[in-house]
Amino acid sequence: MVIEIRTAGAADAGVLAELAAATFALACPPHTTAEAIAAFLRDVLAEANFDTYLADPQRMLFLAEDPDTGLSLGYTMLIFGEPADPDVLGAISIRPTVELSKCYLRAESHGRGVAASLMTATLDAARAREARGAWLGVNQENARAIRFYEKHGFARVGTKHFLVGDRYEDDFVLERTL
Repeated sequence: MVIEIRTAGAADAGVLAELAAATFALACPPHTTAEAIAAFLRDVLAEANFDTYLADPQRMLFLAEDPDTGLSLGYTMLIFGEPADPDVLGAISIRPTVELSKCYLRAESHGRGVAASLMTATLDAARAREARGAWLGVNQENARAIRFYEKHGFARVGTKHFLVGDRYEDDFVLERTL
């Protein structure tokens, strides 16, 4: 499959919000309610949120697209700087660091090499901004994502909590050298 990876810009907020709505639930554990997913989409992944993320110089967002159809297949978001979460701060050891905050693909793109290409481009951009390490949080029940991240050099270094709706989920903190 031929894909294009590009840095997202201000005009992409709506595309990113639509992609988030199509992909966020895929990463949630089975017990996550539809109400909790809807609240997270409304409060964290709405178009207005992406407008803010895209305007933040400490963030970079990337889109994977099918050049033949123009369909957006997935996205990532990097957040540069020290983590605010004390559990993460105590777990990671490589500085300067960057958080891989979002890494989502449409279900029909799974297993087609899109995620690997998107991950490579995203980590290359982090290196270009002189990050030496990258970290992420992944739900402890998301075995598919954990395998993918481990395949790309991430290793478990700790745990943290992640709020979806009104319930805290348990995440592993993974880190890798860039």
